[in-house]
Amino acid sequence: MTTSKEFSACVAHYDPDALPVEAAQEIVRQWAMPRTRGGLVERVGLHDALGRVLACDVISPIDVPAFDNSAMDGYAFASASLTRGADTLDLAVAGTALAGRPFATAPDASQCVRIMTGALMPPGCDTVVPQEHVMRAGDTIRFPVASVRSGQNRRLSGEDLAKGKPALRAGRVVRASDLGLLASLGIGEVSVRKRLVVAFFSTGDELRSVGETLDPGSLYDSNRYTLFAMLKRLGVETIDLGIVRDDRASLERALREATESADVVISSGGVSVGDADFTRELMNSLGDVAFWKIAMRPGRPLAFGRLWSGARAGTGKPALFFGLPGNPVAVMATFYFIVREALLAMSGAERQALTVVRAISAAPMKKRAGRTEFQRGIATRDDDGRWRVVTTGPQGSGVLSSMSDANCFIVLEHARGDIDSGDEVEIVPFDGLI
Repeated sequence: MTTSKEFSACVAHYDPDALPVEAAQEIVRQWAMPRTRGGLVERVGLHDALGRVLACDVISPIDVPAFDNSAMDGYAFASASLTRGADTLDLAVAGTALAGRPFATAPDASQCVRIMTGALMPPGCDTVVPQEHVMRAGDTIRFPVASVRSGQNRRLSGEDLAKGKPALRAGRVVRASDLGLLASLGIGEVSVRKRLVVAFFSTGDELRSVGETLDPGSLYDSNRYTLFAMLKRLGVETIDLGIVRDDRASLERALREATESADVVISSGGVSVGDADFTRELMNSLGDVAFWKIAMRPGRPLAFGRLWSGARAGTGKPALFFGLPGNPVAVMATFYFIVREALLAMSGAERQALTVVRAISAAPMKKRAGRTEFQRGIATRDDDGRWRVVTTGPQGSGVLSSMSDANCFIVLEHARGDIDSGDEVEIVPFDGLI
């Protein structure tokens, strides 16, 4: 087991009080390893495979395509006919080959076969001339010899995928297109990794659940609903532990229950400056904390470590822990830039980097060097195809409406200062995320 003391030797710029985002991501990457305990694989049908992580390579049981076929509508013939020396070639149409209705007789050297896309190539034929290159008069066609090459427009058996070769690799998150591929191979079930289990809760005496009455000074808990949605997008199994009171005993009970039942525990709130010493003390009694602050805005107070379900640290069942800030925007930013990759890795999925696009800042932005900032932005494309971006306005981490108004994060690097209008910046689109 790696402890926080060992990180200083393996991660540059290790400072648990002000860790650069890149260093925090590297620390999380070191600890977030795929689960290896038994019973992690199950068989599911194609209708239940979407979004699941393949547990092993899927080997093709057949060649794809299964037979030589035409890549387009046209006329199939033997390419030896192209060597006659004339500028044009005349061939007699011997019959028609349709998809699922092959022409079984080999035409002679002066003949061709009318063929449709996907139809089995007739015996002896190895080339297809597209129908738009052909002049037909009755049962005879004529076309320029220069319009076609030997072997053109023929799809070979096994050209896309050979029998016995991997069709999909282990670790792939199954997409809609993959379901079609699997069905085309006649595969009705696949082995997938069991879903990662993530328990989450919010902390705060001021929080109320939807449907409860707001007392003076109280507010509705939005973070659990945001976390639930983001977790569902990653295809994990969720356990919602509700709202936990701001006291040591309640938090310890919640952490122990979550650790016993989940692979990962995520809390929101309770890791700000006023709570840091208390949280750190509790975390150190249940496990080990790698860091508790990062040089990130929004999201500076963020605790990461490992919990144990036993009577003391290092005993019982382990679970990774992410203590996210309480501010709603900070929850989303820290989830996507710190937590997301860890959950995918523990699920056994191949790494899926966030999409990064270069854009021109359409207005100045204030930025303090020494921290990475994730501002909410609205990106649009100019007539010239270039992306331009502006912020949504005030960037306070409690302005939840800014996330609904935005369509991207503007990523401003650790060492960067103020941004001038016209400067190039990186953006991460929300599409598929938020």
